[in-house]
Order: sequence, then structure tokens, then C-alpha cells
Amino acid sequence: MIDYITAHYDDLAKAALEHLQIVLVTLAISLVAAACLTIICSYSSKITKFTLGLFSMVYSIPSLALFALLIPLTGLGKTTAITVLVIYNQYLLLQNFLAGLDEVDQSIVEAAAGMGMTPVEVLVKIKLPLSKGAFIAGIRIAMVATVSIATIAASINAGGLGTILFDGLRTMNSAKIFWGSLLSALLAVFIDWLLGFAERIWK
Repeated sequence: MIDYITAHYDDLAKAALEHLQIVLVTLAISLVAAACLTIICSYSSKITKFTLGLFSMVYSIPSLALFALLIPLTGLGKTTAITVLVIYNQYLLLQNFLAGLDEVDQSIVEAAAGMGMTPVEVLVKIKLPLSKGAFIAGIRIAMVATVSIATIAASINAGGLGTILFDGLRTMNSAKIFWGSLLSALLAVFIDWLLGFAERIWK
């Protein structure tokens, strides 16, 4: 095991950086999309139920099946992987974002409205700051899931640590299986710890 990492540390570092790139790009796109959907859903319970129901249904689809469905449209590679990851994240993020907004004390919202604040001002100045704990929790869950599913995305040539893992499975190379699995797990643990630390600070 040690011999492999000594001889192939550059391959492992490249795969880890590719994996991290997929995760960070997915995070950026997911947050923008989830923020827009959250604002839209915050004004209509019907839209909220429909949107959450739709993303819940999509989230139940196995990742490999969703990859296969999108390959004819977006091809093999990172584009398909990131698209699927962003779609999956919408359910996790939207659910937590809306739950955070719903937990804001209604008396505070009514007081802000009584002071002349518009619905947009109430959302931006009152609800969002008071919901930041739930927002970070949602991001934390989504990112750990993203790291895991991004590993599977190597099966469609998206790159990342899954490339090392799947190559090891194909060739029965225990060192590749070990390091591919371990680094994926360590990346998930690190991101979870980092966002957990941020959650504790911003509460």
C-alpha cells in the first residue's frame, strides 16, 4: 500500500484535485439554483409542495440510471456528472433552506412587516440571517452526498478519485481500491468537518 502511494502520489493528487473541482463547481451552481428556487417557493405553498415533490421523485432515481438518462443529451464526462449532482442537491438544499425559513418566529416577521418592510426586505434582512444554521446544515449534507456520488461519476469518464477506485476493481488491484476508497472517504470527512465547524461558528 505504501509502495503504491510513493510511486503514484502524483496520480492520486491529480485525481483528488479533479474530485474537489467537481465538488466545488457543483456547490457553486447548486447554491445559485437553490437560492432562486427558495425565493420562489417562499411565496407559494403550492409551488413548494410541487417543487419538493418533483425533486424528491428525482432524488429517488439511482445515480447511475440518471447518468444514463442524461448521457444522450450531455455526453460522457464532467458535464453530465455535475448536472446530475446539481439536480440531486436541489432536493437536499431546498428542503433544508425552506425548513430554516419556516422555523423563523412568525412574531418577528409580523413585527418587521408592521415596521413597513416589504416581503423582499423581510426575506433578506430577517428570515435569511435567522435561518443561516439550517442553510449550513443543508449545504453540509449536500456536499457529503456530492463527494460520494462524484466517486460513482468516474464510471462515465468524469474523472476524480473514482477513477482510481474503479480501475482497481477492474484490475483487482487492492492498492488502488484501498487508496481510491480511503481518499474519497477522507475528502467527505474533511468537508463535513469544515462545514460543521462553520455551522458552529455562525449559529
